[in-house]
Amino acid sequence: MAVDDFGTGYSSLSCLRRFPVDALKIDESFVGQINAPGDDRCIVTAVISMARSLKLRVVAEGVETLEQLSFLRTHGCDEAQGYFISRPVAPEQFATLLRTGIPVPSVGVQG
Repeated sequence: MAVDDFGTGYSSLSCLRRFPVDALKIDESFVGQINAPGDDRCIVTAVISMARSLKLRVVAEGVETLEQLSFLRTHGCDEAQGYFISRPVAPEQFATLLRTGIPVPSVGVQG
């Protein structure tokens, strides 16, 4: 079980006590601002550190640049999802992606 959009809305620290959580998904609103001035970089590293302490996996949502991915890798984020990794693909294209590791064009696919 993963806590989606951690740090926003109803995904609060209390979820970590109430549910058998395996992973935290860092909301894209924080990931998108990793390279900008402000506190988002500190928030992301704090969430990763907290998840590590609780032995949880960490997934970053909304990764769109190599700089964001590099920052997340450097700080111990386990997984990333977003347009930098792949645009949404149709089910029949997914097998090709798994087999080759190369995203195929996703014209007409809604994400």
